[in-house]
Amino acid sequence: MITVKLLGEDDLELLLSADTSVFDEPIRPDLAKAYLAHPDYLIALASDGSKVVGMATGLYYFHPDKPLEFFVNEVGVAESHQRQGIAKRLMTTLFDAARQRGVEYAWVGTERDNVAAKALYGALEGKGQAMAYYEFDLED
Repeated sequence: MITVKLLGEDDLELLLSADTSVFDEPIRPDLAKAYLAHPDYLIALASDGSKVVGMATGLYYFHPDKPLEFFVNEVGVAESHQRQGIAKRLMTTLFDAARQRGVEYAWVGTERDNVAAKALYGALEGKGQAMAYYEFDLED
């Protein structure tokens, strides 16, 4: 049975036990600990028994002329558990937490060719629009 949990500071070991295909890179314990301690960062994990098989992360932010918003940063599900509704449950968990904090607007971006992500966000009744994406290398 799949369970979904919004993590807190005491869940470092659970986060570190995630399946290697859930995240893009290996989890760094120092960054994981800092992430869990930050009050504006959220992470939800999906577990199948004792095995972490999915995650969704996001953060609260605001601007001087806008109310508190929620940005979904990343969603990942282990290859062995994809297409089972886990990503939708993870996103719903993040959205519920954001609503409890008073957020009325959330957003996420994805590549135009990411069919799975676009299907997920559409199933959550997200309204898509074309966006340009730029990356900046800030290394010297």
